[in-house]
Amino acid sequence: MTVNLIDLPSPNHAPRADGAVVDILVLHYTELPLQESLDILRDTTREHRVSSHYVLDLDGTAYCLVPEDRTAWHAGKSWWRGREALNGSSIGIEIVNLHGDRHDYPAEQIGALVELCRGILVRHPAIEPRNVVGHSDIAPQRKIDPGRRFPWKRLAEQGIGLWPKAGTRPLDGDFHKALQRYGYAAPLAVPPKEIVKAFQRHYRADRVDGMIDPETRSRLAGLLDPLGRAA
Repeated sequence: MTVNLIDLPSPNHAPRADGAVVDILVLHYTELPLQESLDILRDTTREHRVSSHYVLDLDGTAYCLVPEDRTAWHAGKSWWRGREALNGSSIGIEIVNLHGDRHDYPAEQIGALVELCRGILVRHPAIEPRNVVGHSDIAPQRKIDPGRRFPWKRLAEQGIGLWPKAGTRPLDGDFHKALQRYGYAAPLAVPPKEIVKAFQRHYRADRVDGMIDPETRSRLAGLLDPLGRAA
């Protein structure tokens, strides 16, 4: 599948820091229709200007707003694997969807997303599979996108991101410390339960309640085992 890519530059970007390595890919949903999203992501009059590298429409058409060698302003206050303020080391894709907890993502859109992500991963080999994340992963409690209906498992089957091995023995010990080893982090003001919910949104979307039950422990173990439990 070839992605129909349209250049539509946004002025909302900045240089990456000297020596910066792009090692995170962040997926979002727009929460607005295409044109409204494009307008906001290119608006220079807002108090807090925002942008993303790409916007992906329902039919699979992709709009390139910011070059990958520039910093787009999509992540906001964010944390992952001991780091914060992730705009400078990430690529952001806004996927057109009004609410990813309520609306499915069309097959054409996801097919194009797979191809778009594959190209990004080739150009930025430092992006490890566990660093393909949703906005909800890097901003627990504050963000919920790309939502519970986003097909993370399908992407992982295509080599984009990770998915837990089924039937893994549940993780023993401190679950919150294990979440930190995998990558999840947030300020102390964010309740630990909200970080568990962020994990569930990505890896157990059928139950997002913040409860650390055996299946949630099993899902995290299924991610950590291939990395080594002391990842």
